[in-house]
Amino acid sequence: MTTEGIEERLAALEARLTAAERAAIRAQDRGDVENVFSRYMHYHNAFEDERIVDELWVRRGTEGVRSQYNDDGVYTDWDTIMAYHKGRPHPVGKLILHYTTTPVIEVAADGTTAKGLWVMMGLESGLTEPAEAEHIPPFFFAKEDVDGRKVWAHWVWCKYGVDFLKQDGQWRIWKFRCFEVARAPYDENWISFAAHERADYEAKLAYFGEDGKPVFLPPVDGPTVTPSQPYRIDTAQHLLPEPPQPYAEFEDTFR
Repeated sequence: MTTEGIEERLAALEARLTAAERAAIRAQDRGDVENVFSRYMHYHNAFEDERIVDELWVRRGTEGVRSQYNDDGVYTDWDTIMAYHKGRPHPVGKLILHYTTTPVIEVAADGTTAKGLWVMMGLESGLTEPAEAEHIPPFFFAKEDVDGRKVWAHWVWCKYGVDFLKQDGQWRIWKFRCFEVARAPYDENWISFAAHERADYEAKLAYFGEDGKPVFLPPVDGPTVTPSQPYRIDTAQHLLPEPPQPYAEFEDTFR
């Protein structure tokens, strides 16, 4: 083999090696991104949201940070976003179990951002003292009380559209969007429950804390750009949001 032929083969091998290294890095990044959001779910289900702030979100001062939990509006201030997670109690008798599936995850060609879309289903449940229940719409509760307290036990469904940013070699949550799909008490179907006028109350509700006391979200920083279109009896379903496609540089697709 001539020197020229050897050089051509070496160049081809180097190109293949470079391509293989890039593919391996992207595969590792995809796995790391999925682990970040899976860890988010495990922490959130156990009311360990302080760890979400410390371990999973981008740092204070990061440009472009955003979160949205419903169609009431968006949060763009880091401290306001973190307030959703900080100070959460571990209420006795409360159980939430959110689990995600059908992930579509794409890592940017430049390796600096990633996008993920998940479907979530799960349950949210707990007990509320009668005095607190007087200020909550009655259709949130089951018909029968337990231990002298009102019971709320709901099925929940949503989609999560999340953008991730790599900071100091670690993937972190950068932009978080919950696209509501449906909710229903255990003893009522989601179609009849969707007919209740509950949007205004749910738009402000963050979670139920100690003794089932409702804790409300702070005022939003800006309006919703694209409504999430939760299930309604008078609306057809559409693909929202679009699952991520391979991309070179960041595009804000979950607004």
